Order: sequence, then C-alpha cells, then structure tokens
Amino acid sequence: MLNEDKLRETLHDIIEGKIVKRSKHELVFNGTNVSDIFIEELTKKNFLPMTVNHIKIEKGERVPAFLIEDRTAYFGWVFWEKFTELRLRKLFGTVLRNTKGDWLIQLSSNSTTMIYANIVLKIEMDIDRPFEWL
Repeated sequence: MLNEDKLRETLHDIIEGKIVKRSKHELVFNGTNVSDIFIEELTKKNFLPMTVNHIKIEKGERVPAFLIEDRTAYFGWVFWEKFTELRLRKLFGTVLRNTKGDWLIQLSSNSTTMIYANIVLKIEMDIDRPFEWL
C-alpha cells in the first residue's frame, strides 16, 4: 500500500507530465477518491482555479490546465482556436480526442466551469496547427 508521500509524488508526476503522460487520470486509490489531494498538489504547482475567460493569453499562446470532473482529471490546454483570420475563439480543449478528432471536452470562454491552470507555464504555439501539440 502506498503511503501518502508516495501518493503525492505520483500525483506530482501526473501534474508535471515528464514521467507520466498527462491525459485522463482516475483520481481513485484503493477505492478512495483522492481528488482533494490532487487539487492540493495542483495548487502547490501553481495550477490555480479559474475559468477560461479569466486566463490572459494572446493568440498563438497556450496554457496548461486540468479539468476535474467527479473523480477524474483531464489534461488540456487553454488557447485561441483559429477558424479564419477574423474568427477566433478562446477555449480549453483536452488532449484526448473524440472519434471525429476534435477535443473530447471543450470549454468555451463563456463557461463557468472551473479549471486549474498554470499561467506561469504559458508557451507559444502555432495557431494554424493546434493538433500538432502532442
């Protein structure tokens, strides 16, 4: 059985995404929901609760974020999706895709759903090729 330090280390690995691929993670250990511990670790790593609308990014930038639903964490990015030169929208999109190849979960800038985003880790991206993130 893992002790709490080992559990927190494992959750830290999910958050960093260096040892464990950031994707969809069930936040259950030995039948116990560990979402609260995951959120504590997110906060320690500067992933703070906010809505998509409150994340300040420019076109061509993206910010890593986690959506927590029930006992599951979904990793994704907040970014500007470009349709045309004049038509853009800011959204959170998971790295997981649906059968059509689109983001499995999308949250628009008018969504009131809280995500945990780290604006310090903002990076540049090619706005014309958002699917080349992986």
